[in-house]
Parts: sequence; structure tokens; C-alpha cells
Amino acid sequence: LIFAEVLPKTYAITNPEEAAARVSLPIRIVILTLSPVVAMVRLITRLMLRLIGVQTDPDGHILAVREEIAGAITLGHSEGAVEKEDRDRLLGALDLGERTVEEIMLHRSGIEMIDAGQSALEVLEQALASAHTRLPLYRDEPENIVGVIHAKDLSRAMYAAQAEGRALVDFDVMGVARAPYFIPETTTLDDQMRQFLHRHTHFALVVDEYGSLQGLITLEDILEEIVGEITDEFDTQSERELTRTEDGHFMVDGAMTIRDLNRMTDWGLPDDEANTIAGLVIHEAQMIPNEGQKFSFHGFRFEVVSREGHRISALKIHPL
Repeated sequence: LIFAEVLPKTYAITNPEEAAARVSLPIRIVILTLSPVVAMVRLITRLMLRLIGVQTDPDGHILAVREEIAGAITLGHSEGAVEKEDRDRLLGALDLGERTVEEIMLHRSGIEMIDAGQSALEVLEQALASAHTRLPLYRDEPENIVGVIHAKDLSRAMYAAQAEGRALVDFDVMGVARAPYFIPETTTLDDQMRQFLHRHTHFALVVDEYGSLQGLITLEDILEEIVGEITDEFDTQSERELTRTEDGHFMVDGAMTIRDLNRMTDWGLPDDEANTIAGLVIHEAQMIPNEGQKFSFHGFRFEVVSREGHRISALKIHPL
């Protein structure tokens, strides 16, 4: 035990570069020598399983390696070798291929839009008053997105029109609007990040299988799944901020995602059936609870603090 495991590991941890340099050549020789044997064993195993009707995933070993990396990161954190922030970033990057845009998108109820039927000056005023630089344009009804307006493009074009002596009442906003970019809600975050980089854009509208608008997602949303919340001088204080009361309870916005809450508190609430805390409570309660109702599940007590219509807007959570 000492000479075969503890001593070599301790030496490698203490002198990682020197240990890696010494064993790299022998390990490479072993890999090259045994790789044909390993490939043959895998092929025979798959053929035998196929004979009895069992289909295997040829990419399963890739997933196994990913799980091993995630397990090593989690173990390192539990032993104090990996900081929580580093663990969250690494695990967040590994999870991009398993999560979909539906899980992190801004729901359509929270999207700020501009009516394309307004005058150019009204559109400009709304664009400049918004905290966002890109805003969807709709015509007649919010479901009918006809373009995306960029505040800089709009202000530049209207300034040029005014400088040329043209009347702004005749300015066509659709002339500077960009074509909307629609994506299905089942797209993985990893694929969508690649698409953003390929298309040189970072704003997409999410639709379901029927073509109905479900929400929007930006490149920043995906990056936040890795590095955490990104704020700048134009961001207002988040309404979904987690606060702790004097009696040890946690006040949480119902729209906060379960994943974000778990990352902030190091809890382990499940996110298989719901994306938000409010969704988790509704799923477990099998009803839309009223204000003041309390529920206990997964080792926590949830109290509904406030409701807005049928939406749970605020919750109080206490670990049991």
C-alpha cells in the first residue's frame, strides 16, 4: 500500500512536472502496445452484446471520461484542493453539452419588445431608455417578431437622416432592423455557443416545436453558466438576488433557477423536473400554492411569500 500507491501519488503531487516527464515515455509505449488489444476486446464485447439484442453507445467511453473528470473535480473540492468557484466553473463547462437553451433562456414574459408600428422617435426613445442594446421588434402581436433593432444602429441611422435634412416622421425603422435569429428550445448550450461564434452574433430567439416564441438567449447567458453572474455599470440590481434573514431563512425569487441556487448555497436540490425554484415547488406540491402555504421536501422547508397571478414570485427556504 505504501510503496505501490501512497508513495508514488505523494511524489507525483509534490513534483508533478518532473514525475510526468519521467513516466510519459513508458506510458506512451504501454498505450501504443496495448491499444490494439483493448480495441479488439471492445469489438468482441460489442459483437457479443449485439447477438443478444443489446445495443451499445460507441461514444460511451467519451461520456465515461467526462464523468471521471467531473468526479475528480468534485472529490478535489471535498478534500479542499479545489476551490468552490473553480469547481463551479469547471463543472459548468463540462455540462454545456448536456443542458439545453430552454433551461437558461429568458422567458417570453420577461422579454422587452418594441412595437414596429410606432413612430421612429417613439422607437428611439424606448430603445435608449432600455438597459438592453438589442430589442426584438414585433408587428400586431408579440408572437410576430419581424426583426431585432440595435440601439446604436438606430441612433446612427436617424442621426444620418436628420443630417441629410430628411424628416424623421418618414424614417423606416425596419430599414435598420436585423433579421431575427430563431433557434429550437432543444438546442444544447454547447452547440448554441458554437453557433453564436460562427454567426458572429450573440442574440437568439427561442421557439418551440410549433414555432411559438418561448424566450430569448444570449451568449452572455451561456458564459454565465461557466463563470457565474456577469454584471456591468448598466445592470440594475438583480431582483433574483439571494438574501438571508436574521432567523436563518433564505429569501429567494421564484424565477431563480435551481442550478443558480445550488451554486450559490452548495445545496443539492434536483433540477430534473423543473428549472426554477417556483417550478420545483409547484411540481412537488402538484398544485399552485397560495401565499403562506408551507411544504417540506428534499430536506428543506419552502414557504410561499408572495404570488403574482398564478406565478410564485417569492419564497422563503429553510434547510431542515
